[in-house]
Amino acid sequence: MSDKKVAGTSGKGPERDKPWLFRTYAGHSTAAKSNELYRKNLAKGQTGLSIAFDLPTQTGYDSDHELAKGEVGKVGVPVSHLGDMRRLLEGIPLDQMNTSMTINATAAWLLSLYIATADETDASRTKLTGTIQNDIIKEYLSRGTYVFPPEPSLRLIKDTIVFSYREVPKWNPTNVCSYHLQEAGATPVQELSYALATALAVLDTVKASGEVPEAEFGTVVGRVSFFVNAGMRFITEICKMRAFGELWDEITRERYGVTDPKNRMFRYGVQVNSLGLTEPQPENNVYRILLEMMAVTLSKNARARAVQLPAWNEALGLPRPWDQQWSLRMQQIVAYETDLLEYGDIFDGSAEITRKVEQLKEQAKAELATIERMGGAIAAIDYMKRRLVESNSARLRQIETGELVVVGVNRWTETEPSPLTAGEGAIMVVDPAVEAEQVERLKAWRAARDAKAVAKTLADLEAAAKEGRNIMESSIACAKAGVTTGEWGTTLRRVFGEYRAPTGVAQAAPERAGTELDGVRAAVDAVSAKLGRRIKFLVGKPGLDGHSNGAEQIAVRARDVGMEVVYEGIRLTPTQIVRAAVDESVHVVGLSILSGSHLPLVGEVMERMRKEGLNDVPVVVGGIIPPEDEVKLKGFGVAAVYTPKDFQLNDIMADIVRLVEGQEKAA
Repeated sequence: MSDKKVAGTSGKGPERDKPWLFRTYAGHSTAAKSNELYRKNLAKGQTGLSIAFDLPTQTGYDSDHELAKGEVGKVGVPVSHLGDMRRLLEGIPLDQMNTSMTINATAAWLLSLYIATADETDASRTKLTGTIQNDIIKEYLSRGTYVFPPEPSLRLIKDTIVFSYREVPKWNPTNVCSYHLQEAGATPVQELSYALATALAVLDTVKASGEVPEAEFGTVVGRVSFFVNAGMRFITEICKMRAFGELWDEITRERYGVTDPKNRMFRYGVQVNSLGLTEPQPENNVYRILLEMMAVTLSKNARARAVQLPAWNEALGLPRPWDQQWSLRMQQIVAYETDLLEYGDIFDGSAEITRKVEQLKEQAKAELATIERMGGAIAAIDYMKRRLVESNSARLRQIETGELVVVGVNRWTETEPSPLTAGEGAIMVVDPAVEAEQVERLKAWRAARDAKAVAKTLADLEAAAKEGRNIMESSIACAKAGVTTGEWGTTLRRVFGEYRAPTGVAQAAPERAGTELDGVRAAVDAVSAKLGRRIKFLVGKPGLDGHSNGAEQIAVRARDVGMEVVYEGIRLTPTQIVRAAVDESVHVVGLSILSGSHLPLVGEVMERMRKEGLNDVPVVVGGIIPPEDEVKLKGFGVAAVYTPKDFQLNDIMADIVRLVEGQEKAA
């Protein structure tokens, strides 16, 4: 939020505030291709980088790991070592660039690679500006790219904060992220309270460490930033952002004694809602994105510091450079062609806005108090996860019943063919050869480095982790010696162990009210009686995709209509999924994949099922799947494919019952 200026009346016209940072969340295929995309976007007027990393990089695996199969370069750029980071940032002056890196479990490592690259290019650490997301608690609740258990994860966040405020003072070492909470179904109150509870857990950990002098703690607080979501409830979202700012000012003043108002400012970046982008009539998403952006820019006292917008066709697949350009132009038009930046806060003094802000604050404080009574955010992970699953279930029921109108999806579905989605190349597809090429480059990197230097730095990293020393300096030394992402991750896994977060499915309140489920329940009962036992449905998430919201909702609805559900959470290999299908004697398998890796992963599951003699067990697949890929999946033997347009969960359940019944009759 910039300082207020008085609008002038001279011949020069009113003074204008400086615009927010214009970002585009981008990265795919390879470091070289992503660098080319970044430089093009910067030439088009983008003012900050926002780097998307692929799932192996986010979860601490190298591109040749078993779990990386099919995932390399799909949802972001693979960065396996310093050579990849050099190529990714080539020609971009780091001491003049504001860079956001959406990275969490491996945030300390990617920051180390970034600093090592800056050191090589003589970019002063004191001039580096940017952000690492570095928020693990929301990963347990929504996004799923966690690695380590909660306590060591908080320790790693603390290490990056303590290191950064001294060595990289203009960098935001943690970016508390409520974005994915809303994507997982969070209400505005949940988004406020769960994000603030996470920030308290982080700051309490830093304070308890004793590694920051009391007089300097306000500086640490001042470097905490937030990353939020803005949905379609336009007025509510404006009020939510004003409530965030007021609550943060109050908490930092009263809980931590921060006296400098600048260090109490709620500084946030935003990507507007992707959850609400629709596959049917996707051109309507342009209006949605614009309105959502206005919710975080109209109110000057709660204006975002940086904005990145999704592309109109992200519900269909990977957006092309032109699609990203269209979203960038939207920001530029609002910032430069309108008079938005010439005025103070246009909502100050509004009775309606004040009433809603106070209501949100009161409800958020009550929820924060509940979390505090449980012992804080870490102790309340199970509770928050269950509440998110329940909120998302309620949202989906409203869409199914039509109570929540989604234009083009559950009302006004008649449409003319869209010229924007016609023909080949309507979405970007990552060349399957990218993975093999990345693996070959990785092998060449390993062969060319000094193996003794690698072993020495990894040994020091392991010792630092075991002894409680700050791991940042040893991580930077690892980066410079040529250590890979997977080696860094493996070393810390050895010390800290791994973690499987709660799914929230078993604990979520069952759906009992209404008669919408009665027909499907009766069909489940009838077919189960013929089988001699309950229909057993395995819901699986192969690969590294952590977006579990869809899988959770399918599992919850299957449970509520009377099926026996097997759901073990995210990040499973095809071998593990097929083994579970055999051991549990399931009647049907459902696979959920949103990372674009559906073809190789489903293909492997189908092949392994055939080898295990499970040809009579139907497989259904859900995800962001282009029509041509749907044809290929059915060619593999997949019985049904569901995409975001298939929002009626009861219809999906009825389909599954029919598939099981068909197999029972065939037997």
